[in-house]
Amino acid sequence: MIEFCGIELAHPVINGSGCFDVLAARQCFGAELSEHFPFSAYVSKTVTLAPRDGNPPPRLWESAAGMINSIGLPNPGIERYLAEHLGEYATLGVPLITNVMGSSAEEFAELLRRLDDRAEVAAIELNVSCPNVATGLDIGADPRELRSLLDALRPLTRKPLIVKLTPNTADVAACASAAEDGGADAVSLINTLSAMALAPAGGGPWLGGGSGGMSGPAIRAVALAQVAKVAARVQIPIVGMGGVSSGRDAAALLEVGARLVAVGTESFRDPAAGPRIAAELAGLFTENAE
Repeated sequence: MIEFCGIELAHPVINGSGCFDVLAARQCFGAELSEHFPFSAYVSKTVTLAPRDGNPPPRLWESAAGMINSIGLPNPGIERYLAEHLGEYATLGVPLITNVMGSSAEEFAELLRRLDDRAEVAAIELNVSCPNVATGLDIGADPRELRSLLDALRPLTRKPLIVKLTPNTADVAACASAAEDGGADAVSLINTLSAMALAPAGGGPWLGGGSGGMSGPAIRAVALAQVAKVAARVQIPIVGMGGVSSGRDAAALLEVGARLVAVGTESFRDPAAGPRIAAELAGLFTENAE
């Protein structure tokens, strides 16, 4: 067992927000999904106050050693999330971390108020870093803005607050420190790197949103460097992510200071990536202990 923000987890491998659709997976795997859930905690897709359709298609571009997405945070909004999705997530048998995003401190505050008394939610992750949503990027990239946001939000909930940091900033460690000073219980990083793809035959950007976020093995080295910088700056736990596709990738993030590791893009290639990576990581721990 591993402890994270007062939550007991079976192992240190969780999913990245938006990278494992429980509702779709349950249609494919049925009851087996709950019996053998692939992660030690489930992080929901981002939830906003009002429903969002997301960006227009095309939304994905396959790049060398990764992909660029311009999904745009489609979600049913907080009302439907609470009424229709929360109950199903509560049956997974692992702690639920709800990821939320607002375009202002007031929107974030309302989301926290709606979630604070829901026993199904073990922790809340604040998405201040999505490169597809300009207001989120502005808040997460500026330490002063981020500290101001946490000062406003911390008194509103008793639940652990995890701040998902943006890599698209001059000093990610300063942003992590601002989150810690504002009362965050943990930080998670890295989110996707701002990126663009052009249509092969010309004609401008390929993605419907114009630009998007790069993920996958291509960003692994960046994730490793940024997690190391943040770990040297803060005392609160870190969820490390970015290009994790094997137990050794996960072990590297733990080595530089992460407490947990999140799997994102690899789950699109291999839906069983979570348990495979957790098993590989456990095997490395066993080897090192011998």
